[in-house]
Amino acid sequence: MTLSIGIAGAGLVGRLFAWALGRAGHRVEVFEAGPGPEPRFDGQGAAAFSAAGMLSPLAELDAAEPEVAVRGFESLRLWPLIAARLPGPPTLKMNDSLLLAHRQDLGAAERVLARLQVSGFPAAHSLSEAKLAALEPALLRGLRAWRLPGEGFINPVEAMAAMQQDGKAHWHWGRPVSAVEPGRLRLADGNDLNFDWVIDARGLGAKPQLPLRGVRGEVITLSLAAHGLRRPVRLLHPRQRVYLVPRSHDQLVLGASEIESEDRSPVSLQSAVELMAAAHSVMPALAESRISRLDVNLRPALNDNRPFAHSQPGLLQLNGLYRHGWLLAPALVQELLLASGLANLETL
Repeated sequence: MTLSIGIAGAGLVGRLFAWALGRAGHRVEVFEAGPGPEPRFDGQGAAAFSAAGMLSPLAELDAAEPEVAVRGFESLRLWPLIAARLPGPPTLKMNDSLLLAHRQDLGAAERVLARLQVSGFPAAHSLSEAKLAALEPALLRGLRAWRLPGEGFINPVEAMAAMQQDGKAHWHWGRPVSAVEPGRLRLADGNDLNFDWVIDARGLGAKPQLPLRGVRGEVITLSLAAHGLRRPVRLLHPRQRVYLVPRSHDQLVLGASEIESEDRSPVSLQSAVELMAAAHSVMPALAESRISRLDVNLRPALNDNRPFAHSQPGLLQLNGLYRHGWLLAPALVQELLLASGLANLETL
């Protein structure tokens, strides 16, 4: 049965819902405060555009609950099904990721690895210096390394564009939603619109209906022709998480600071220097890279940093994905689609 569905928000969650429900044959309308579908990179647009797109459930056990990894592995199963149906398709690579540590930081690395050893999840595999050199010849010799099976990354800019361009939803840009209730969206201009179902995917725009806060993240995009890095790497740094993702053969993404602040001002010198120095310390060729973009955005999070997923007749809500948006979105969207009976990501 074809139903009318109104979606508030055109970030990752809103676009994934719109894409799935449109393919399922429903009449979908999306209302978004932003002026258009393209990334803005000014700290004001969808946080999903600023992400590296890492799909790393095992590595996230360092600072997240096991339920994040459970849903993350479910998303690893769903992402190839989704990407194969998207126009393009967007870049999706799942040839594992690596954890790296300098020898002087081995103690801190071993404490992180101990937190990753959870029953029921794959184990991190230690790599010899020769095996690391064979896998990633661009990396510094002498590093300690561990391989995390099944992890990978998706290109967020490509995937966001593909979900919006699929052509089965009607998009209303510059139309913010001020309130959501079952079967109804209230727009900021005072208009009330009725639907069979509504979906609240506004991110920080859902305040104060949800007790959300913004967590500042800073990301650096680097250009380096034929850089040679083949898979995402994380440096087990004593002070902060540092990751480097090979988005294409000549572009890498470096991040990410995690600051308890809703400041949207440009990247600080301290963050940029620390991130770039850490990355250069494991990949010497980055000395010749060029800084293409310094990006800031706010991740929506609740007090416990766990996602909020709610279903009731006429209303679905999904928010607070924190630093795990690309990792968790498919699994959480699938849970709500199945609970409501509206669609199934596996059969679209």
